[in-house]
Amino acid sequence: MNTKRTDVLVVGGSAAGIVAATTGKLYYPDKEFLLVRKEKQIIIPCGIPYIFGSLEDSNKDSISDDVLTDANINLKIGNVLSIDQKNKICKMDDDTEIIFEKLVLATGSLPIIPKWLKGIELENVFTISKNKEYIDEILTKLKDCKKIVTIGGGFIGVEVFDEINKTNKDVTIVEILSHILHLVFDEEITIEIEELIKSRGINVKIGVGVKEIIGEEKVTGVLLNDGEIIDADAVILSMGYKTNVSLAENSGIKINEIGSISVDKYMRTSNPDIFAVGDCAEKRDFITNKPIGIMLSSTACTEARVAGMNLYKLSSVKIFNGTIAIFSTSFENNSFGAVGLIEKNAIKEGFNVVTGSFNGVDKHPMSLIETHKQMVKLIASRESGIILGGEVIGGQSGGELINIIGLAIQNRMTVNSILTIQIGTHPLLTAPPTAYPIIKAAEIISKKLISKY
Repeated sequence: MNTKRTDVLVVGGSAAGIVAATTGKLYYPDKEFLLVRKEKQIIIPCGIPYIFGSLEDSNKDSISDDVLTDANINLKIGNVLSIDQKNKICKMDDDTEIIFEKLVLATGSLPIIPKWLKGIELENVFTISKNKEYIDEILTKLKDCKKIVTIGGGFIGVEVFDEINKTNKDVTIVEILSHILHLVFDEEITIEIEELIKSRGINVKIGVGVKEIIGEEKVTGVLLNDGEIIDADAVILSMGYKTNVSLAENSGIKINEIGSISVDKYMRTSNPDIFAVGDCAEKRDFITNKPIGIMLSSTACTEARVAGMNLYKLSSVKIFNGTIAIFSTSFENNSFGAVGLIEKNAIKEGFNVVTGSFNGVDKHPMSLIETHKQMVKLIASRESGIILGGEVIGGQSGGELINIIGLAIQNRMTVNSILTIQIGTHPLLTAPPTAYPIIKAAEIISKKLISKY
């Protein structure tokens, strides 16, 4: 039996694990940190779709271990089998026992594989895993495939297939909901995304589920619930992800009602010396405080910073108050973003809301080359004017525009405070100061609020 000791043990080596370790080392430089992960090499989760088209190689999406070694963080490749909470020992698959003072669980999530779906065991049926070797295997097999179907029209499914589409394949997205990306955007946004996706040569089947995957040994097609058969050489299951909490659960760490590791605002589990961050950890909505199954690298990294800062000394101001869930995606030079409570979700939660949408451009004058249309929709509480959510359509600047709205939500800014924000503008970089879209959307809401008196 090989025994190791470390002050802080981080289990999981993707975004949350890396940030928890590097932040912790920054705040507690005298402590020894050890990060344990299963994978020999880590890839950037959000970059995985682009391996299938723009990057063409998973090595171009990899994270160097220098980020750990340069911070004097030790690294071990292997699998943690169990946690002895009482004695603070983690047992590994190579008979190593690691004794720790503090433990951070960053075990992430796993693709959902629907056991009820007939045909999932056929050759050339894949999921989108965060495992580099598995992704490389998919890339190799897809080279000989002409017709590919994805089951699921969420971000991963849509982004992967937009990239595969660039390699001259016949691709089809099947989504059981009424629109792709329907859980994140209001209907008017999803319709625009669908039209853009279709214009790029992707087949979209919405409002219909999959009955079974057809084939003998290898997949040959997909049978839809309405009886239609779509020919396919390969099928990608993109039906979401589930929390990877078996290690924590089997070790007696509390799991919440939706299957995530329960944590407090410092990211501590039911054991104050054990923290959990990232996809495996509990999320609560910033506005409603309800448990929510959001899985975003940006949220994971925020949680990881909070955990790293609070490992040995709690700070009442360095806390995580809930996710505002900032989503963004891009197809060619078109970007789409959403944050907080979009209109339909705010209404569903029981909020009395007022909205404002403004259409403009991202450069000025609009006659400049590569000027792109820009739309901002804000959702605010009718009683208080506090911004609850927002959505954006734009060019490449859309990603940062939705971040600005996110900052407004996190700081509980009102419509009135948006009206007086100071912005920097430049003809080549931003919308004009006379028609900055966030401010103009706030103006529209303000007029609606005034008109009620």
